[in-house]
Amino acid sequence: MIVRTMSSMQQDHGERGGSCQNPAAPLYDSTEDLCCITNTFHYLQNSGWYWGSISASEARDALLKMSAGTFLVRDSSHPLYMLTLSVKTAFGPTNVRIEYIGGRFRLDSSSPGPPHLLSFPDVCSLVQHYMEDPSQPKAKPRSPQPAVKGNAVLLKLLRPLPQAFPSLQHLTRLTINHHTDCPYQLPLPCPLVRYLQDYPFQV
Repeated sequence: MIVRTMSSMQQDHGERGGSCQNPAAPLYDSTEDLCCITNTFHYLQNSGWYWGSISASEARDALLKMSAGTFLVRDSSHPLYMLTLSVKTAFGPTNVRIEYIGGRFRLDSSSPGPPHLLSFPDVCSLVQHYMEDPSQPKAKPRSPQPAVKGNAVLLKLLRPLPQAFPSLQHLTRLTINHHTDCPYQLPLPCPLVRYLQDYPFQV
């Protein structure tokens, strides 16, 4: 996937309103946004690879000696964004902002105009979608990689960088999630089923 690094940012400029005779816009209801954002941070706290409010330089130091494809998620230092994906690329660590619009998360796209990247209900689903499974054999390239221009960069997400060593319970949960997406069908006590459902991801 090709994304835009943090040195550029699009700004949306709204048009001035029409006459005062236009009907008033409906009141904004923040319930859906609050639920979506709360779920996302709940999942991130359970993931182990959410590093919170570290700076870009601290993320760079953490990723510098890691192999390409290693990543973490942190709080964004930009006032218009909540989260940033920090990734080690072939050219070193880089940062990609995560946009939140209308209850969906997506990566900051390198394409001008309307974004073409997929959006997701939470950040963990976004990361899991773009991750490459290192256990799968790599297919032969069918065509050359597209050229990247300007400050765009080609990202590969291979492995998360946990802030601390994961617990045995969490590692077991990840293993189970790799093999089933229906934990409620497993012959497990209800507390264990709820623990699995508390983080239904493989990364």
